[in-house]
Amino acid sequence: MPSLHPLTDLLPDDLGDKPSPGCLAEPFCRWAWEITDSVWFAEGSYWIVVKPLRVILILLLALVARWALHRAINRLVRTTGRSTVPTLLRPLRERIPSASLDPEEFVPERRRQRAEAIGSVLRSVVTAFVFGIALLMTLREFNFDLAPLLASAGIAGVALGFGAQSLVKDLLAGLFMLIEDQYGVGDTVDLGEATGVVESVGLRVTTVRDGRGVLWYIRNGEIIRVGNKSQGWALVVVDLPIGFASTEEATAVLRTAAASVALDPELAPEIVETPDVLGVEQITVDGAVIRTVVKTTAEGQFAVGRELRRRLAEALENSGITARIAAARLYPGVPVAGAGETGRGGST
Repeated sequence: MPSLHPLTDLLPDDLGDKPSPGCLAEPFCRWAWEITDSVWFAEGSYWIVVKPLRVILILLLALVARWALHRAINRLVRTTGRSTVPTLLRPLRERIPSASLDPEEFVPERRRQRAEAIGSVLRSVVTAFVFGIALLMTLREFNFDLAPLLASAGIAGVALGFGAQSLVKDLLAGLFMLIEDQYGVGDTVDLGEATGVVESVGLRVTTVRDGRGVLWYIRNGEIIRVGNKSQGWALVVVDLPIGFASTEEATAVLRTAAASVALDPELAPEIVETPDVLGVEQITVDGAVIRTVVKTTAEGQFAVGRELRRRLAEALENSGITARIAAARLYPGVPVAGAGETGRGGST
């Protein structure tokens, strides 16, 4: 039996003058044969032309889908500066019916920065998702078996999830923190172990500078509670002991001093409601304690609080109540009025 030509086992039907019946059954192969009258081009047209065109089409569709989704995300971010803001991007306190606050109290720039951060995360997720699907479709075009690949990816994902669960926890907590606007850069917060001003907010770590200048790095997944002292308004509470002096006299003195704080032109813009002397808050062995409160803006609470304490203390001293408190402590068995006279008599 004569030996076969060595190329007959490698080239399909190269010794013939027509493509194989299977190739001619394909429209593109038949069209390529009719145009070029080349057997090898018609036989290889599926890999030479069709496959590359399909890959290019997949990449173009991925780019178009990514562009469209990014455009939608950018439009969603831009709407945050307008009056109609999507519910997803509203701060948590604005979505709670009981938290009916003036919308003008929330700074648009802060909302814009938060939306930009969320938009950046969404764009990254969209890019990874779209091009991941495009990569799988491209591999499928080259006859890769995706079942083992997907199974291996699933196993690797589970292993990564167990090994990096704290990282995933931090990232998810940071994402929800940004969506809910729990705090932002410049806010004074109480995070449990650390209390101070927020210097940076990331998806994984938040940095806080406390009153002593220590910079704390806190993982978002470890934050159990957040006390934000810079959102909306603040309430300054001042408790002052008056000893066993007349509560009506002390209340009148403190009310006059508190009202003078509201009339201060430098502090008036920071005061939301007029200071109020509530009355006796508690009774101790040293006498009564009177509480004074004032509602202020979040930024002005510290300045108003310091000035309110100073004026209340001066008012008690100028009215003589402070001297009577000191006398009562020096002579605990003597009535307040007599103790003050005895103390003055003993000093002469």
